[in-house]
Amino acid sequence: MKALILVGGFGTRLRPLTLSVPKPLVDFANKPMILHQIEALKAIGVTEVVLAINYQPEVMLNFLKEFEAKLGIKITCSQETEPLGTAGPLALARDKLVDKSGEPFFVLNSDVISEYPLKEMIAFHKSHGGEASIMVTKVDEPSKYGVVVMDEATGHVDKFVEKPKIFVGNKINAGIYLLNPSVLDRIQLRPTSIEKEVFPKIAADKKLFAMVLPGFWMDIGQPRDYITGLRLYLESLRKKSSTKLATGSHIVGNVLVDETATIGEGCLIGPDVAIGPGCVVEAGVRLSRCTMMRGVRIKKHACISSSIIGWHSTVGQWARVENMTILGEDVHVCDEIYSNGGVVLPHKEIKSSILKPEIVM
Repeated sequence: MKALILVGGFGTRLRPLTLSVPKPLVDFANKPMILHQIEALKAIGVTEVVLAINYQPEVMLNFLKEFEAKLGIKITCSQETEPLGTAGPLALARDKLVDKSGEPFFVLNSDVISEYPLKEMIAFHKSHGGEASIMVTKVDEPSKYGVVVMDEATGHVDKFVEKPKIFVGNKINAGIYLLNPSVLDRIQLRPTSIEKEVFPKIAADKKLFAMVLPGFWMDIGQPRDYITGLRLYLESLRKKSSTKLATGSHIVGNVLVDETATIGEGCLIGPDVAIGPGCVVEAGVRLSRCTMMRGVRIKKHACISSSIIGWHSTVGQWARVENMTILGEDVHVCDEIYSNGGVVLPHKEIKSSILKPEIVM
């Protein structure tokens, strides 16, 4: 079985982290975002993953080579010379996706984090006999999204309503699809949208079905959603296999700590914290709702909340970093500095406080 992951473009919403690596390689819960998806695909028997990409394919492939061997799965790239939207890349990768088996293939948006119930999706797809299955998720504010109007009993998709002004339903497209090869005959090799052009036509032919995603879902393509996604992911990890989560008198709630990280005396860590490989957290530090990427050092008595600290950065003694502060790679915050929502580009030293949310170039 095969799968295509829509990797796409520059990841501008996650800058400054994406100034160092392509967005799918940004760490989430101590491993690159895209690896969560590749591992889930491998677990249900996918043998080949195609990355639809228009930006830095060499970086992606070089990085994923080691995982290809480790996971025993083939990873290839399909490179766009111009952005092709969300359907065009399927036409471009047609030869990689179609083989003699006639089996359906998965398509995933690379920003989506969930429990990936792919096995259940295969069973659902077989049971309805349609041409395409999409995963949908319930949201509190459907007016911000494209809503999928469906028959709850059969999963039959009736239509899509973009950002509805009146309530038509609370299910939205979750960015995980299982498609028969025949869907590719509906897609031309040009910039085109699978959500707005391809799926509505399949729905009109009564061949599109939706499965409600069990468990959590988040599009983690921007910082605030990334932090929320981490909370949901750790919560799900707690339910499934809490042995991966840290324990101890200094831990509050769900915390993920890489085995190579060190934590000093008198710290209070959590809830909803991920501490990556090689991180050093010195004595008396307070961390909550935040991520430390590989090689970060947090000095004594610093306090960090609702923030993302990029690779190999340091936060000085008694510093306070909060309110969606994002430090790019190799940023050094000096002692006793306050950052209120600062977004700091890579390789900077911060010597004076950032009192209101702003970008530091």
